[in-house]
Amino acid sequence: MIEKFSGKYRFLSNFYMAEVVYEGITYPSTEHAFQAAKSLSLTERRFIHKLKKASEAKKAGKKVKLRPNWEAIKIQVMEDIVRDKFTRHDHLHKALLRTGDEELQEGNTWGDPFWGVTLKTKYGQNHLGKVLMRVRDELRKKS
Repeated sequence: MIEKFSGKYRFLSNFYMAEVVYEGITYPSTEHAFQAAKSLSLTERRFIHKLKKASEAKKAGKKVKLRPNWEAIKIQVMEDIVRDKFTRHDHLHKALLRTGDEELQEGNTWGDPFWGVTLKTKYGQNHLGKVLMRVRDELRKKS
């Protein structure tokens, strides 16, 4: 099992800087695109798109006016963005496939049991890990 997206597995993190395109805008990272997707405002999306760091994008995403259907679509949005990341960048595509059949678990210390698993409690739904494994399975079938 890959329990943390750090070190040699940092590329699995949404904070890893690799351009992605979401709804016609190129973002510097998956985190930027995901946080921008929370809003329907082009102004808010462009503001997030211009931020230098993924941590800044995450902070900005907490302040946007959430689109009305966000809770219903956020996992699919994440999957679309992650898919773009791993199909757009050949080296990341290959690195994801090299994880084989390992379970991918976004272990975190910041207490996010929805997208990951908190390392302290070992509890979490691990939706990001599940998205990554679905994308990996798709890529494997196409290879």
